[in-house]
Amino acid sequence: MTATVDKVTGLLDAAAPDLATHLARNGRVPWRRQAGALITDLRAAGLTGRGGAGFPVWRKLATVAEGRWAVVIGNGAEGEPASSKDHTLLVRAPHLVLDGLQLAAETVCAAEAYLYVPAGAAADAVRAALAERAGWDALPVTVVTAPGYFVAGQESAVVAAVEGRPALPADRLELTARAGVHGRPTLVQNVETLAHIAQIARYGPGWFRQRGTAGEPGTFLATVSGAVGAGGVHEVPIGVPLTELLDKAGRVRELRAVLIGGYHGTWVSDLSVPLSRKGLAPVGGSVGAGVVIALDTVHCGLKTAAEVMRYLAGQSARQCGPCLNGLPAMAAAMTAIAGTAPPEEAWQLVSLVERRGACNHPDGAARFVRSSLAMFEDEIARHRHGRCVAGRAR
Repeated sequence: MTATVDKVTGLLDAAAPDLATHLARNGRVPWRRQAGALITDLRAAGLTGRGGAGFPVWRKLATVAEGRWAVVIGNGAEGEPASSKDHTLLVRAPHLVLDGLQLAAETVCAAEAYLYVPAGAAADAVRAALAERAGWDALPVTVVTAPGYFVAGQESAVVAAVEGRPALPADRLELTARAGVHGRPTLVQNVETLAHIAQIARYGPGWFRQRGTAGEPGTFLATVSGAVGAGGVHEVPIGVPLTELLDKAGRVRELRAVLIGGYHGTWVSDLSVPLSRKGLAPVGGSVGAGVVIALDTVHCGLKTAAEVMRYLAGQSARQCGPCLNGLPAMAAAMTAIAGTAPPEEAWQLVSLVERRGACNHPDGAARFVRSSLAMFEDEIARHRHGRCVAGRAR
């Protein structure tokens, strides 16, 4: 189906906080009616999840659609402190997200729909949008308040919150798509993913594939911060060189390294690297939820890494040994290395924590420490001799 309005080039171009402007800019919800039609389009489009995992969206919908009494949840928790793309999208384009949520619900024949968002401006925008759409959507949407801590956006934590339990991740033995909320098939999709679903339904897979790469089509929302003059949320095609995104965000100084993928991410120094799964695979990274943090040459990478690790330790779900004990130990080791300590203890802790947690938080923290130790190896040597790019190591 093709909308009667002019095609836009991206999600932020389609942004409209009120329903009248949204309809003028994007048109009405492009209901598919025919079973499986949207899944076919999403498969042809090659859309992958924009919440971090990058799983093929069509496959997730197809799995949920096999069950009965399905539940759909739009995940806008965004517990990552360096990310604001979901918040920006919900405030600027809530109707685009709600269109995608309704289309996903129609596709899987959902009986219930939820939007999981933090309290504040995003939740206010969503509630105002839902009030405008009253009696218009096929399925009522319930807003569930997401807590502000780091692990609250993990899929199993989202399910727990919708069920009325504490929003803590669990080590699930069965896919949420088959047994999620109260044991029913449950589709959990990031709000950016839902917005892409709405636009693919409007304009088709070919339109979506005009940007990005053949293997990873489309655009993504990147939150850029650090040594840039125009930080914030920028929409770019998948596969764009990192340097192009940094130029768009107005980098202001020579850069030492860039953290890609947020606090569970990977440091890179090659600014020509393509921002795609394929492009970042050689350095063990991924775009994740689109977080990009630029570190200049006058700030100490080790001190920055220690600050991040202390934050991650404080966000422990306290449900397993690696999280409860391992993360604080890694934070202490990184703090010591930011002084004059050797790195051996941190390396040992990484090996003890990896693949042993009840959720992916310990693994993500270990990945960050591993990347930090490798990227800032030369700074570790300088610190061992009492020197640091930001002053004397101590």
